[in-house]
Amino acid sequence: MDIWKDILAALSGVLNALPQGLLALTFGFASIPTALAFMVGAFGNAATSNVAVISYQAETITLAGTMGKNMRERLSMIFFGAAILLIIGLFGILETVIDWIGPIITTGMMAGVGIMLSKVAWDMAKSDRIVGITSVLSAFVVYFATKDLVYTITASVILSSIVYAFTKKEEDNLAKRPAVKEGFHLQKLIVNPMVIRGALAMVCLNIGANIAFGKINGEISNTDVNVDTLTIISSLADMVSSLFGGAPVEIVISATASAPHAVWSGVLMMVLMAIVLITGLLPKIGKYVPSSSIAGFLFVLGAIVTLPGNAAMALTGEGAGNGIVGGVTMVVTAITDPFLGMLSGIIVQFLMTLFGF
Repeated sequence: MDIWKDILAALSGVLNALPQGLLALTFGFASIPTALAFMVGAFGNAATSNVAVISYQAETITLAGTMGKNMRERLSMIFFGAAILLIIGLFGILETVIDWIGPIITTGMMAGVGIMLSKVAWDMAKSDRIVGITSVLSAFVVYFATKDLVYTITASVILSSIVYAFTKKEEDNLAKRPAVKEGFHLQKLIVNPMVIRGALAMVCLNIGANIAFGKINGEISNTDVNVDTLTIISSLADMVSSLFGGAPVEIVISATASAPHAVWSGVLMMVLMAIVLITGLLPKIGKYVPSSSIAGFLFVLGAIVTLPGNAAMALTGEGAGNGIVGGVTMVVTAITDPFLGMLSGIIVQFLMTLFGF
């Protein structure tokens, strides 16, 4: 039974990645070189017993895809941003940052991510109401019946995809994508002001995301997660992928973290995703799984699993002003990103100490 749940969680992780993988294709990122990134992630997690998987992340794909004027700039942003994060991870800076900012800001970030996930889920459900409502309702029913995220994502994605198959319009499958040069082609990187700006933007985004997402995965699996270790793995994966024209892959919150054997379920998920990419199956499978199919899982993960406990800890921690610090961190994270949320919490904490609030 445990092995079955491990496999089910891995397959759910693959289904979760498909819509974001299609998004990467729309920005011109090649899918076959991205398979290398997933293999780096699988090897890294197996070697370090890390439960936090790497996968497509819509935020970094969109950031690189919109800030870079062409593929050369986009790939350069990803590579140099990952190189900076690799150095940060090798020197153990992020774990030091976590110890320094303390549990109030950390849990505030995680609670903010819970709100963020819920908002993303709500927007997805609104964009395709029939599929979205099916996903959310089925996720609620399955989670309350089983209290199991693996069954929740599997049931909600499959049911909503079936509904999508019966309700989709013909033009839904005709999404326009730029011509992508597939295969392993070494890219010529470039350095200019826009590339530097984009690389630094990706560093800031991923510092906050790695801390928040990494800790949430650890919380789900009841495992200690070393954020520097997962940063090293994701950075190496990004560098390999971008060097050959592939998309960025980052730490994500995955159902594999709730599997009985979270590490090996995550490794299996990344190996399966690599197979899907290297065989060119992404566009073929992806057209049957709408992005709104994961709305239910994201809403349950955000509003039920992540938000309540972390918000309580952030708002009721020891110290007269900690509720304010946690509240500001949580709100700013929810409306912007985890890095700015962390920064806002540090600033508020500093001001309150300075003025003796």
